[in-house]
Amino acid sequence: MEISTSDYLKEHGIKPSLQRIKIYEYLSKNKNHPTVEKIYNDLIKEIPTLSKTTIYNTFSLFMKNDIVTMITIEENETRYDADIKFHGHFKCTDCGGVYDFEVEDIKLKDGTLKGFQIDEKHLYFKGKCKNCL
Repeated sequence: MEISTSDYLKEHGIKPSLQRIKIYEYLSKNKNHPTVEKIYNDLIKEIPTLSKTTIYNTFSLFMKNDIVTMITIEENETRYDADIKFHGHFKCTDCGGVYDFEVEDIKLKDGTLKGFQIDEKHLYFKGKCKNCL
């Protein structure tokens, strides 16, 4: 049995408002790693009271509660992903699409980061996707 978005948010310590539910559902259904701008433009007709500030604040809450991750492949472009398991991202330099790919794990040479604490791992590739080649 699939858990509702409202129950999922509650399980992660988040009060499920209409806007939070709709933002999380949008992110879960749209695997294109959208920006705040894209989410805002797609949801504003359905939720006329929605603001970009609300989306930013919602993502801040989601990230604090570990249900969303931020993707920053380009310095000036932040995207979001509801898939929080470790995986890689490929960004096409022609069409701008961002694609997921499976990764078993990143193996570091023994001792490379000895004495360091790793809090996050990200793996990004850039190039041309198969549609743009």
